[in-house]
Amino acid sequence: MPKVPTPGQSTPSVGRAGAPTSRTRVQAWLIYLLWAVVIIALDQASKAWITGHFSHGQRVNMLPFFDFTLLYNTGAAFSFLADGGGAQRWLFTAIALLAAGFILRWLYTQAEQRLLCTALICILGGALGNAIDRLLHGHVVDFLLFYWHNWFFPAFNVADIAITCGAGLLILDEILRARRTR
Repeated sequence: MPKVPTPGQSTPSVGRAGAPTSRTRVQAWLIYLLWAVVIIALDQASKAWITGHFSHGQRVNMLPFFDFTLLYNTGAAFSFLADGGGAQRWLFTAIALLAAGFILRWLYTQAEQRLLCTALICILGGALGNAIDRLLHGHVVDFLLFYWHNWFFPAFNVADIAITCGAGLLILDEILRARRTR
């Protein structure tokens, strides 16, 4: 039975002309999906904990520059379109679901590209984590608040961290790919 990669490993089983076999590709795809589910579970568990222990707007200081807080974001990143009258809920949910379909296909076709796939599972898990919030609550639960004196970074959550890490890994993958083709 072919060995299936975890993020950080490549697929060892190849067919003719060095291409991964269909079976290996499916196995790798399923492992990547499992990692996305782990991200979604961590995101949803952290949001469930914070909503169960905090009231809206409550802040608990943890460090001189970091608080736990409970905020609701009806928009996208940095509350973009938060005043959209409710339509943004469905717009951002539809975008997340379309992106998820695109990412699932991309993961399958590029299963041997471990850095690319790691980036994609981070984005997939984060996008679906926030989409679940929008579907269930009509808003995204944010609870990590960093600040310095009177400057505040917008509150965010585990899904946002995963999306940001995934975007960074996509950039790194493209830089490394460009260097390899020189």
